[in-house]
Amino acid sequence: MKKVIDKNSQVVMHFAIRLKDGSAAESTKVHDKPAKLTIGDGSLTENFESCLLGLSEGEQRTFKLAPEDAFGQPNPDNIYYLDRNKFTAEAPAAVGEIIAFTQPDGQEIAGIIREVAGDSVTVDFNHPLAGLTVEFDVEIISVN
Repeated sequence: MKKVIDKNSQVVMHFAIRLKDGSAAESTKVHDKPAKLTIGDGSLTENFESCLLGLSEGEQRTFKLAPEDAFGQPNPDNIYYLDRNKFTAEAPAAVGEIIAFTQPDGQEIAGIIREVAGDSVTVDFNHPLAGLTVEFDVEIISVN
């Protein structure tokens, strides 16, 4: 009997994220490394989890999520202005570059260079898909 996803289920699944124009943003199938998650642990939005509830092992489904239900809206508090001398040849201050920054606690966070003006560099630490409607394809591999 196939197990069905409910609250607190541990789920292994493949997923792909597509943008409105159909282009692929991410896929676990590229490197054949399925995602593992626990429903209700806070790693997914409630609406995303509700789309998974009731699905069973082997099932495939596609659903569309508004920005609020996926990666959220961009937060202006996640835009920082840094001094250009903080950048190096290995991590250049070039528009469009995605650079890993080390936080005071030692964790790394990715930022996208949005603008370079004189000695000021605008870095956006919002999720790259924030503000976008996305389409998820999921394939449930196992449920525990």
